[in-house]
Amino acid sequence: MILGIGTDLANIERIEGTLAKFGDRFRNRVFTETEQRKAARRAEEASTYAKRWAAKEACSKALGTGLAMGIAWKDMAVTNLRTGQPVMTVTGWAEKRLAEMTPPGFEAIIHVTLTDDHPWAQAFVVIEARPIQA
Repeated sequence: MILGIGTDLANIERIEGTLAKFGDRFRNRVFTETEQRKAARRAEEASTYAKRWAAKEACSKALGTGLAMGIAWKDMAVTNLRTGQPVMTVTGWAEKRLAEMTPPGFEAIIHVTLTDDHPWAQAFVVIEARPIQA
């Protein structure tokens, strides 16, 4: 069962400008240490941040709240499996909201996909509820 769907489009050049203007202040406010390490290893740092920015926006929409209702940027984080597949994890208020959305006897799975084509980065998030297997 689908609990929520969200998408977002971010401008890579806008993120690049924000990084130039605010640097670590921006990085530390929005991105986890793991996300920052990933971006620092990439040739296209701004693109990496833009995709993760879009994923956080998309996740907040899939949670049905948007960022205005209490979710902190760092409550949503994108990591990658060894295969490169992006994975969204939630903590704090976002985790609480996800638990409230998930029916009893189900577990929530957050699917995320990221793409970019300069100057755009896009993310799509689907939150699925699967029955817990006994």
